[in-house]
Amino acid sequence: MFVRCVEPLGREGAMGTHSRWMTVMRSNINARIDRMEDPTKMLDQLVLDMRGQLVEAKKAVCIAIADERKLARMAEQHTSEVRVWENRAMLALRAGAEELARAALVRKREQEELANTYAAQWQEQKRSVDALRTALAGLEARIAEAARQRTVLQARVARAQAQRTIAATLSNIEGVSAWSTVERLEAKVEQIEADAEAMCELEWSGDASLEAQFRALAAGNVDDELAALKRKMALAEPAAPKALPGRR
Repeated sequence: MFVRCVEPLGREGAMGTHSRWMTVMRSNINARIDRMEDPTKMLDQLVLDMRGQLVEAKKAVCIAIADERKLARMAEQHTSEVRVWENRAMLALRAGAEELARAALVRKREQEELANTYAAQWQEQKRSVDALRTALAGLEARIAEAARQRTVLQARVARAQAQRTIAATLSNIEGVSAWSTVERLEAKVEQIEADAEAMCELEWSGDASLEAQFRALAAGNVDDELAALKRKMALAEPAAPKALPGRR
């Protein structure tokens, strides 16, 4: 079995691969972010829809409450009619009008049936109204929570966008071209500094040579002036001393 040895990437190759991978990853992330809808706008629309549902729910609750009260009145009204026809039947019996009492009892039974029907409908409507009121309270709580979440989400979106901007800025700064620009600027500054130092050195050496020439010229004038002064004073150079007899 042969195993192929893969030569490891050098530093430049590894850095290049990492840079390309980071570029692709950032591009994919940015593309996904750009395709995403604004969460705050989506939440605003959600709150708007929920408030529209709240309006419709309130209308439904109002209608249900009105129906409940109507049914309650109808049940109470027929219950009152039951008492009325019962009293009429009793009055007819006292008067000896049995058939009339029988007819009154028939009407009493009809009113009892209607009262029971309306009472049952009222109970059912009351349960529906209670459920609608509970749903209405829950919807109002959800809307309030959504409004609070919108504020929190808006702050999170702003923070995420700021982090995205910072990351993009850092990515541009860390790019090869950016650092190459910095290095070129640094080399240019170093060259300017070297040129300035060389200029200063040349100017200093020229000044030193000129100063030396003036000093030499001044020294020559002094020697000439000294010789002229000697001649003026007729001062000769002292003669060499004579040798003593017997000595050589």
